[in-house]
Amino acid sequence: MSSAGGEDASSSRKGKEREEDGAGGSRREEGAGLAEGEVDLGDLYGAAAGWVEARTSCPHLGTLPPAGAVDVTRVPPPDSPCCRCHHPAENWLCLICKDVLCSRFINKHMLCHYQEIGHCLALSFSDLSVWCFACDSYLDVQAIAELRPVYEVAHLLKFGERPPFRSLEVLDLSSGENGSSSRA
Repeated sequence: MSSAGGEDASSSRKGKEREEDGAGGSRREEGAGLAEGEVDLGDLYGAAAGWVEARTSCPHLGTLPPAGAVDVTRVPPPDSPCCRCHHPAENWLCLICKDVLCSRFINKHMLCHYQEIGHCLALSFSDLSVWCFACDSYLDVQAIAELRPVYEVAHLLKFGERPPFRSLEVLDLSSGENGSSSRA
């Protein structure tokens, strides 16, 4: 996945440092305690590297329409242009109304749609990731059963085959939590 919602790695690092500071003062100055030539693994993984952890739950999943046959047949092809500016790339599918709108890196029409109408869940046609604007976070389509139908249809349309899914039971056992629970 890419960095969340245009946030750069330096702002993510600052947030991580604030979290560590607030959790018992475990903040470490960069490079402190490392021998010459050693690499701090914390700098290679996580927010400092621009990688983000997708959420395994979201309180806004209740805004999704029922995942019936009618709803998933409304998923347009992944090469659909933005319905406002007709830009052909970097487009997102609103998971509530199925409008296709461009990303914040083009003309920000998906972001405007969220701000104007309140539809907060969207699927990127670029990488099929799902973003919740209200949570300001990516959502794990492998762990959230409610997202699987629309993700599967988008994957079929983009690649011509069903996506490989991890089993929900394996996810539950490995994480110790229910993948579709409403943990904030």
